[in-house]
Amino acid sequence: MKIIDKINRSQEEGRPFFSFEYFSPRTSQGMVNLHDRIERMCYLGPEFIDITWGAGGSRPAATLEVVSNAQKVYGVETCMHLICTNNPTEKIDKALSEARACGNQNILALRGDPPHGQSEWTACEGGLNYASDLVRYIRKTHGDHFGIGVAGYPEKHPESATMEEDLQFLKEKVDAGADFIVTQLFFDVPLFLNWVKACRAIGITCPIIPGVMPIQAYASFKKNIVGLSVPQWILDGIEPIKNDDQAIRAFGVEVGIKMTLELIEGGACGIHYYTFNLERSTRLILEGAGLINKTDYIKKNMPWRSSFDEKRKEESVRPIFWSNRAKSYISRTDNWDEFPNGRWGDSRSPAFGDLDRYGVYLKYTADEAIQNWGSPNNLEDICKLFVKYCHGETLTLPWSDQALALESGTIRDRLVELNSLGYLTINSQPAVNGAKSDDKIFGWGPKGGYVYQKAYLEFFVSPETLEKLKHRITKFSSITYNAINKAGDLHTNTNGCKPNAVTWGVFPGREVVQPTIVELSSFEAWKDEAFALWEQWSKCYPQQSKPRELLSEMAQQWYLVNIVNNDYHEAEGIFELFREDAVAAQAVQEAVEKLDQVSIYAASSPSSNPQIDSVSLVEPIKA
Repeated sequence: MKIIDKINRSQEEGRPFFSFEYFSPRTSQGMVNLHDRIERMCYLGPEFIDITWGAGGSRPAATLEVVSNAQKVYGVETCMHLICTNNPTEKIDKALSEARACGNQNILALRGDPPHGQSEWTACEGGLNYASDLVRYIRKTHGDHFGIGVAGYPEKHPESATMEEDLQFLKEKVDAGADFIVTQLFFDVPLFLNWVKACRAIGITCPIIPGVMPIQAYASFKKNIVGLSVPQWILDGIEPIKNDDQAIRAFGVEVGIKMTLELIEGGACGIHYYTFNLERSTRLILEGAGLINKTDYIKKNMPWRSSFDEKRKEESVRPIFWSNRAKSYISRTDNWDEFPNGRWGDSRSPAFGDLDRYGVYLKYTADEAIQNWGSPNNLEDICKLFVKYCHGETLTLPWSDQALALESGTIRDRLVELNSLGYLTINSQPAVNGAKSDDKIFGWGPKGGYVYQKAYLEFFVSPETLEKLKHRITKFSSITYNAINKAGDLHTNTNGCKPNAVTWGVFPGREVVQPTIVELSSFEAWKDEAFALWEQWSKCYPQQSKPRELLSEMAQQWYLVNIVNNDYHEAEGIFELFREDAVAAQAVQEAVEKLDQVSIYAASSPSSNPQIDSVSLVEPIKA
């Protein structure tokens, strides 16, 4: 969707909007971190985000990667910066074609800064001279497909002789076909509002979005205000705290809130925040200005964030296994010509993307993985790590790129218990029997509907424990399961060929929607990735080290299991399977506590008959 259409809609609704800018990082780990931040900030509800092209025309591939993922994976409207610097028209053509291919419909057309090592800007061979030329070129080659934004300078571009000349250059960009204007950062709100009046006076009628930079640090603030008018109250407020980073950020939030409120009161249609790839200050400004509420959540059309990829516009069904690794699912199905719509068809063709081509990645570098996940030397250490994840003390696992989902948080205590017992959970959902579609935890889909879920658990378990679990499952008629190891040894009590809907919704005027399923061939594709992540984790540690050997051994021997309780009326039914384990663990714990008490007593008052004491202690353990 074009950003100008979203802006027009927000104005018709009388609703000020906000948007975020990010830049493409230079390192692969920085890229992973940025994707994580964009995903979190998307839940704040930005009207759009934009992605810079890179200083001096560098890193176009990185820009396109972020744009593609934002559109396909996170389902947020994205505006791609495109510059003239070091970009001959053949490169511009390629960038526009790739933007179209990933569903992008919005370009911020800029001249760009001088190339690296040059103090003055010059066009490259076969390139364009000005942003207005770029706007005209996009319109000439792509017609009305793209919505186009351009930059405005409330205190004039440094290369313009006068403000009047700069305004004429801005009008030329708009007359060439631009739909909206995003301004460079500023701090003087009255100056901006007067500049907007000057724009209107010369016939610029398109929306003008003010750009606001949250103050994050003293040094970057001083660097960015060169040539700008800064109100004295900001200068007076920041100087006494310039050596206190925390105080600087708090003051920056205060400034951002004040500017946001004044701009909206002055008639701004929305605010564009220059995040510098940071999250906290921008979020606090939005909360303080009342643009979001601390408890707000963004309504979802599906249990996942819908993709803006043109090929996926009708997609309405996904396997549950990739719930915590959406980017992986999008990548491995990117070559599909058709996507499931309404019912899951023959998922064996087309096949999921091959792992050797796609690759399996961890969120962290080796050093960061060790810092976040420690160095496990035994199963107890691994169980403790999974428990920490359930408690929110560590925010990721190799199989989960984000913190525990809100809905899984409702069964947090149960998950903690399971992981303590050696069932290493990587995915889950509680049973839901008719929650309203606007429920803040479980809701999705159109207003006025009801959503349902079957309880679902997915975990790794040892071969010995799996055998005990299989025996117990025979006593539960509503439980279905699939279990498989790295070598492909499959155990199941399903017929194997039909998908099992585990999430569905009933909405006014629509047929029942079944967006999330458990399906065997998809599970077999997911298991390759799931076990490969064990191996990737193990490689974070030196060869022949205890953690590496332990993780590799578990990858080779343990099973990946998914369990569905098909009776969605039973909130606790799925956990009855593990009651025996919990009772046994409690008995052992009580025996250990008794042993400790007897030991303390014996130390303080030696028994006249230690043999009797020993027998009385052992009996409960045998029981």
